[in-house]
Amino acid sequence: MKILTWTNIRLVLMIALVIFLYSFASFRNEHRKIKKTEVIFVGENKLFLKAETVNKLLIEKNRDLKTLNKVDLDLNKLEKSVNQQDMIQKADVFVSVDGVLKAVVQQKTPIGRVFDETGSFYIDSEGNSMPLSENYTARVPLISGEINVVKKEKLSEVLRTIDRDEFLKKNIIGVQVLPNGSLMMANRNYDYRIDFGRTINIDRKFKNYKAFFQKAVLDSTLDKYRVINLKFTKQVVCIK
Repeated sequence: MKILTWTNIRLVLMIALVIFLYSFASFRNEHRKIKKTEVIFVGENKLFLKAETVNKLLIEKNRDLKTLNKVDLDLNKLEKSVNQQDMIQKADVFVSVDGVLKAVVQQKTPIGRVFDETGSFYIDSEGNSMPLSENYTARVPLISGEINVVKKEKLSEVLRTIDRDEFLKKNIIGVQVLPNGSLMMANRNYDYRIDFGRTINIDRKFKNYKAFFQKAVLDSTLDKYRVINLKFTKQVVCIK
């Protein structure tokens, strides 16, 4: 019985060729010189962060990139450095096949702006603080009062609901956190206050408010009220 047939020899040669080509390609890829850097922003957010700022993080410890091989770059360390930037939600750093060091960046999304004795900053979609930007100012509700008495998860849930709803985003311009944890909101076009109460039944309260607003606009009664109370989930109580 013949073990080495022409078919078997051909198969072994083909496998050896594939291994050689793969190893050769891997060697060339690892020793490819870095040609340039490129920053790509994803998402629909306005640019709070300049590409130059991210680019600086990429080259900070590798100032002469064009002399480096791909294998000499610590991509995990670079990615970690970029992700630590206060305005970045997530970044992926990699080298393309043509030798370009790329950073694909998703910025944080501001959903509220806080004013207190320490200054001003944004609240992002996860409820964390986010610094202001010199490049762009977001049109988000102004947050004031005792923000520390409300769990950041619940406050950010309220703010996310406002941000995702076209009507609410257009109309709600301010949220005051009272000492007992209740929220008082301000409308863009009318002087009445919206007594939202505590951060519970959030969707139900906003649905009630939108239904009330649509009816009150038709009746031309919005100018008559001082307070719109949303504390009760089955009704809206108005105070003149």
